[in-house]
Amino acid sequence: MILSMTGFGQASTEAGGVHHAVELRSLNHRFFKCHARLPDQLAGLDAELEAALRKRFARGSFALAVRITETGTHAPHRLNEPAIRGYLGQLDVLRSHLGERAEETRVDLAALLALPGVVEEAAGGRDALDLARPVLLGLLDEAADRLNAMRAEEGQTVAADLARHRELMAAEVEAAAAAAASTVHRHHDRLTARVAELLARVDLPAAGAPRLEPADLAREVALFADRCDVSEELARLRGHLDQFAEVVARDTGEPAGRTLDFLAQEMLREVNTLGAKSADAEISRRVVNLKTLIDRLKEQVQNVE
Repeated sequence: MILSMTGFGQASTEAGGVHHAVELRSLNHRFFKCHARLPDQLAGLDAELEAALRKRFARGSFALAVRITETGTHAPHRLNEPAIRGYLGQLDVLRSHLGERAEETRVDLAALLALPGVVEEAAGGRDALDLARPVLLGLLDEAADRLNAMRAEEGQTVAADLARHRELMAAEVEAAAAAAASTVHRHHDRLTARVAELLARVDLPAAGAPRLEPADLAREVALFADRCDVSEELARLRGHLDQFAEVVARDTGEPAGRTLDFLAQEMLREVNTLGAKSADAEISRRVVNLKTLIDRLKEQVQNVE
């Protein structure tokens, strides 16, 4: 099955007075890459969540976002009273140095709460990790299922487009093969006509007039046929196209993107050789068409896992 590397999935639930939400997005990438955004108190789960994704996906650039929101009646944070007393004590010392100007100083409660260490989480970091780990791993698996469903749906469209371009390429290969089959005969006729025309222009007595030896003509035609023989390139192209169709149609669940990319590269190499060896205008036109189709194949293959 062809899977696209573009998809989106999300999942959320509420557990222990906390709302957990996971969003997962993926784009095409040559390798596996994951960028996770977690709340500070859950930063320790980064590696575990990425490892869980690696088990599910072989390629792609993944953006993982985790959000948690307190929904219970208990306060998620508490005031650190010793820290507050320490700050207020330092303010009292400062007032004693200001003298009469001490009355002008006021304590801004919002500024006080913003000072480091005044507000802290109610639960310890390890407790938060232990509580969130099973919930987030379950949500990640659910979001990955939804993302994979979207990738599979888009993959069907990509597979149909790849199959269509493959059929167009197969038709161009057969047209090039038909042109190659008659190239030698056309060259024989052109060479015979050209030599006859040149001999007719030579002003010599009839007894001494040169004539075209059939053996000489056959030798020249044979040399031409050897130089422009593209039967091997056409055979390999047919084999690559057959293998390409098999990979697109198979339903083994294995990633197919790298294999398809390799086959596209090999087909381009054979087409380049075909164009270099060809001395026929019709084959050259088919080579241009094949290169255009291969470029379209390669663009689509870049989005296949």
